[in-house]
Amino acid sequence: MDISETRIDAVRRFNRFYTKQVGALNEGLLKSKYSLTEMRILYELNAHDRLTAIDLVRELSLDPAYLSRILKKFRTAGLLKSTRSEEDGRQWLLALTEKGRTDFTPYTKASRDEVAELLNPLSDQEQLKLLAAMKTILETFGEADGAPASFTIRSHQPGDIGWIIRRHGQLYFEEYGFDETFEALVAKVAGEFLESHDPKTEHCWIAERDGDILGSIFLVRKTDRVAKLRLLYVEPSTRGQGVGRKLIEECLDFARYNHYETVTLWTNSILGAAIHLYEEAGFELMDEEAHHSFGCDLIGQNWDLQL
Repeated sequence: MDISETRIDAVRRFNRFYTKQVGALNEGLLKSKYSLTEMRILYELNAHDRLTAIDLVRELSLDPAYLSRILKKFRTAGLLKSTRSEEDGRQWLLALTEKGRTDFTPYTKASRDEVAELLNPLSDQEQLKLLAAMKTILETFGEADGAPASFTIRSHQPGDIGWIIRRHGQLYFEEYGFDETFEALVAKVAGEFLESHDPKTEHCWIAERDGDILGSIFLVRKTDRVAKLRLLYVEPSTRGQGVGRKLIEECLDFARYNHYETVTLWTNSILGAAIHLYEEAGFELMDEEAHHSFGCDLIGQNWDLQL
């Protein structure tokens, strides 16, 4: 089928705009000493442990000779190491050295900060509309992951906080036997957030799929340098699908963007699944103390994460 000049020009116009918007023409991406192609290779090496040169050629559509020169540069700089594959002795597995990972880590944060800065002027609805358009492009060209994202993360809307209070009361009674004093505590925390939170430095995130709330999390200011993670919950039917992990990730990204130095939280030792997610995110147990609350004998714990 013949493609009209109008459609071709529209695609080219979008390409020029997007390239300019994300700064992809910068010789030193993210103010680094690496080119765009070098940063893409470093990203793949940082994200995967068992890549071969062939994998990189296929994934990034690179010329093998060009890739070979870049990998040689990385080896000389002490960023890259190779080990022979145990399954196939003809293959060499590539991985970043400790120096390589250390050098690349700041650029991961810088990249996320750049995207946050790009999205920040947009409203929550505008951000969701943009993400939906991006997803459409990926799916149309066959680049989407095998399983598209099954949920979205958004800011709270009218009615959400009441739902969060209700679900906390129900779930913690059903799963741990907490009495109504726990729901009262959740209502107090959530109510104070609604009445007086500063949207620039405090936030609530909702995980949602097809209009159904899957979970939530709050970040509130304790001091100029310390923020508190509060009221993380995930619906039982969606646990194990990455909802809690994604909520915590959004929360910590927001904390870093607002230059908090520490995120702290209080929980109880019986909440094993949540504690596993906190440990995975880098939180460290600071202290714990037995107490009787919500009609139960519990061990309260304080956890901190240095950003």
